[in-house]
Amino acid sequence: MRFSLKQLAVFEAIARSGSVSQAAEQLDLSQSATSMALQQLERMLGHPLFERQNKRMALTVWGNWLRPKAKKILLDVRRIESGFAEQQIISGDIAVAVSQTAAEHLFPQVLRELDQDFPAVKVAMSVRNSEQVIEGIRNYQYDLGIIEGRCDDNQIQQEIWCHDHLAIVASANHPYARSAAVSFAQLERAQWVLREQGSGIRAIFESALHGHIDDLNVWREYEHVRVIKKLVAEGLYLSCLPFLDIRESIARGELVELNVPALNMKRPLTFIWRRDALENPLRDCIKLQARRVVRSIEPKVS
Repeated sequence: MRFSLKQLAVFEAIARSGSVSQAAEQLDLSQSATSMALQQLERMLGHPLFERQNKRMALTVWGNWLRPKAKKILLDVRRIESGFAEQQIISGDIAVAVSQTAAEHLFPQVLRELDQDFPAVKVAMSVRNSEQVIEGIRNYQYDLGIIEGRCDDNQIQQEIWCHDHLAIVASANHPYARSAAVSFAQLERAQWVLREQGSGIRAIFESALHGHIDDLNVWREYEHVRVIKKLVAEGLYLSCLPFLDIRESIARGELVELNVPALNMKRPLTFIWRRDALENPLRDCIKLQARRVVRSIEPKVS
């Protein structure tokens, strides 16, 4: 073998952090030893793996090709070490990015199930909007993502987890709350408070309105659903939110789901990961537990 596991570990740490100094700190090596290991690996492979961009180390084409394969080798090594140490066979660290709705209403139960059944699996969870999750998966920042809707990037593999639907909501005091049905013309006249551009909710909503409403009166845009719910409940705005986010507010009478017969906004919650990523038992373990969680609470989710 012309290269070592240490060199692959150095390469992966630099790719993950974008910095030789940070990689050295993570691996408990000196910066000079870390730089030397990278130089030796690049010399043995005959190709540069990084280029400097704004003081950060960015992967080259060859680096992008090598990274998933190096991650697979390092994961297998950790599994071998764990097995001989009589630890859990499924163990290790995985970075997961989750869109807001799933993070608030579904994924905490997935983590509880994992802690019970696979305590040696350590999940680093980030909450992002769908566009940010996709970008993080594309850039190897996360091993697994959960988004609202679908992804059109052919670099990314996707698999539907479950379904939710988006609802048009108003306060109980809004004039539309007393209507048996609401038309597109009424929606066009209303003031709206919506999720920010880039969120899966916003993309699905705008796609559903395409060809029906040319200019929606968007009064405010916010990242956090709780802010939007409070504004709608206490004002005369409309919003479009996942049913999972509003079902309790509807049950308490704070919000009303409007009947818009012409709109069908059922949407999937979808697992995504890089298409070039090799087998990852931690990713498969999370997906399995997530499916069990959804089965336990159906039909509330769909």
